[in-house]
Amino acid sequence: MPTIPQRKLGDVSVPAIGFGVMGISIGYGGIDTDEQRFKVLDAAYAAGCTNVYGDSEDLIGKWIKRNPEKRGKKFLATKFGLTMSGARGDPDYVKEQCELSLKRLSVDYRPLLLASVRVDPNTPIEKTVGAMAELVREGKVKYLGLSDCTAAGLRRAHTVHPIAALQIEFSPIMLEVEKPPLQLIDAARSLGTKIIAYSPLGRGYLTGQIKSVEDLDLDDFRRTVPKFNAANSPKILDLAAKIGEIGQAHNATSGQTTLAWILAQGEDFFVIPGTKKIKYLHENVEAGSLKLTTHEIAEVRRVAEAAEIPGDRYGARWLDMTYVESPPL
Repeated sequence: MPTIPQRKLGDVSVPAIGFGVMGISIGYGGIDTDEQRFKVLDAAYAAGCTNVYGDSEDLIGKWIKRNPEKRGKKFLATKFGLTMSGARGDPDYVKEQCELSLKRLSVDYRPLLLASVRVDPNTPIEKTVGAMAELVREGKVKYLGLSDCTAAGLRRAHTVHPIAALQIEFSPIMLEVEKPPLQLIDAARSLGTKIIAYSPLGRGYLTGQIKSVEDLDLDDFRRTVPKFNAANSPKILDLAAKIGEIGQAHNATSGQTTLAWILAQGEDFFVIPGTKKIKYLHENVEAGSLKLTTHEIAEVRRVAEAAEIPGDRYGARWLDMTYVESPPL
């Protein structure tokens, strides 16, 4: 198994390829047993994915209790702020959720990246980040992050406390964060904020393994994503095939080529693909040793921008909670 390249996040080095846990816990069809999911986490640790980005804190906490010798050897990142009734970022809620996260994760140490998963439209972001910064001063977390905020919101947050990482959806079929009006990548770079790309494989579609929505379980949330509608399936498959062709010179799959392309955007990029299958976890990790040429990097971008795959990345309910500007302080 190749060694995953390390990159700086704050003052620590973490693997450029992490492991996103959400997919083994919610949203992507049937949920495996804890024992099956523990095997995936074991494999992630063994493969060098020691940075874990979790939406399933209870599962990670159980895994840590089973593996006490590995306590403290993972860079854990967790998020708060998304409730069934909307986003919350009021100071009392921030502190309450951090305490619950530490308890569920069975940790009381740093390094831990605490990120607000959505911006509260009713609370100035300065107050949200101010409460998060208190947790840093108390030694409960080490770094702060934001997810799916606006460029202006990121800059406002950064005036209160350095934002170490910005977590955004970024892949060859989700490039809008680069462009106006969002321009989040430029904003992050201007502040020295690292970029963590979630759903880097287009929620699995860029592997070429999903032929249509009919391949998905009935309770898989991807069925509700407008971009993944039936009319777009041929376009997405064609894009995945073209990316795969670019990777053929390296004997790489379309998924590996996609991950390598994202990491090639700069040393400030990290990817956190998730999977339920150990074989795909290993495949993802191997992408860390794939070095695309300058021409190949440009070619992936060319075919991605030429694909013109319309549609939003969430249904209306969840889309309305992304890229929200909080009220002024």
